[in-house]
Amino acid sequence: MKVKKQLALMIAMLLPLAASADGVEIGGIYYTLTVRGDIKVAGVVQKPNKYSNDVDIPGAVSNGGVTYTVTRIENNAFKDCSGLTAVTIPNTVNYIGADAFKGCSGLTAVTIPNSVTRMGASAFQNCTGLTSVTIPNSVTSIGLMAFQGCSGLTSVTISSSLTTIDTQLFYKCSSLTSVTIPNSVTSIGSYAFAECSSLTSATIPNSVTSIKHNAFRECSSLTSVTIPNSVTSIEASAFNKCTALTSITIPNTLTSIEETAFAYCSGLTSITIPNTVTSIGQGAFENCSGLTAVTIPKSVKSIGKSAFYGCESLTSVTIPNSVTSIRELAFRDCKNLSEVRSKIRKPYVIGAGTGPYSAVFYGIPADATLYVPNGTKELYQATEGWKEFFANIVESDDLSDIEGDLNGDEELDVTDVVELIDMVLAGTYDAVADINGDGEVDVTDVVELIDMVLAGE
Repeated sequence: MKVKKQLALMIAMLLPLAASADGVEIGGIYYTLTVRGDIKVAGVVQKPNKYSNDVDIPGAVSNGGVTYTVTRIENNAFKDCSGLTAVTIPNTVNYIGADAFKGCSGLTAVTIPNSVTRMGASAFQNCTGLTSVTIPNSVTSIGLMAFQGCSGLTSVTISSSLTTIDTQLFYKCSSLTSVTIPNSVTSIGSYAFAECSSLTSATIPNSVTSIKHNAFRECSSLTSVTIPNSVTSIEASAFNKCTALTSITIPNTLTSIEETAFAYCSGLTSITIPNTVTSIGQGAFENCSGLTAVTIPKSVKSIGKSAFYGCESLTSVTIPNSVTSIRELAFRDCKNLSEVRSKIRKPYVIGAGTGPYSAVFYGIPADATLYVPNGTKELYQATEGWKEFFANIVESDDLSDIEGDLNGDEELDVTDVVELIDMVLAGTYDAVADINGDGEVDVTDVVELIDMVLAGE
């Protein structure tokens, strides 16, 4: 008899949990009901024939004489309820599940209470009628694609407790006009704002350290963006096809401009590359057809394939002596590039073995002028990749601004002395290396250069 009573008691305790398998209807809304000791909670689940019109979710429900606090909107609860026009979420709810409101195209407004701490992936994806949303500061985590495809969304307030704008969070929110990212955020995820075609401005705080690939891709109305010095990484295609962007300042914390980062930004007229950047990636500025001039800083060592391909308005470019690699197609079809100023003192083969149509300077004007350091003209005339495209090569005094700067790094130091000693030992004559102007390069020039370095000239 005692065993039967214990079994009956156990069955009674499990009844609410058993009912949760298919959901219990209370007041037209379906719930899972869960009991864990003294804790009794409910989660809103799918309705067999879908929810419609206005739904007011209560903060608590009763079933079998037991009261349950509504704390969750479960995964898929309102998914594809296209007839749902409004929903009231009580301030007892702490979690909105994955796909919870996905495809609710008739939903025009929603208030997320400040009790919510987490939102699952695709929670409001393709809610095309939603025009504004405020994500309260209580929310610390939002899954990827949560608001993807909310094409009617014009404004959004983002929780200041978020540290990451997750992947595709606002992807294809084509009516969103501006966004302020709170200073709690350290990372902007891949495709986070991609194809937000009405976005005109974005404020990125100095807490952000990384902008992931394609984050702002095809934001075709974006006219300005300030990237703070906190950013150490801008990944591939981050601003690709931002056609309205006219200028951009790259922070001096970056060491590389990744591939296609600013490609097809046809409105870009100027670009400031800081002297911390060591590499310009493949297609970084490809088809930036409005770019008129660019100065590559002396920190840059490599210019990637197609880096400035199709920059039709580019009229001049300065290449520092620090560059040791220029890949094929780097300046191809820069149809108005009339002046190339190369500070490279020992020209090397560029775009080697790729054929004429893949050459670095293929498609530039036939009468373009190549300005080179004094004493290097014959070297350029004999070097593949240069000789084929520049009939007019002119030596210039101003391509080594500092007397004795033999390596062209615009600094006078011991490396220049080492280079001069190598030239003396090799018996090489270079007018720039003739420090004392006696028509010879010898030990007296080495002595004079050492004196200049020590004097800090």
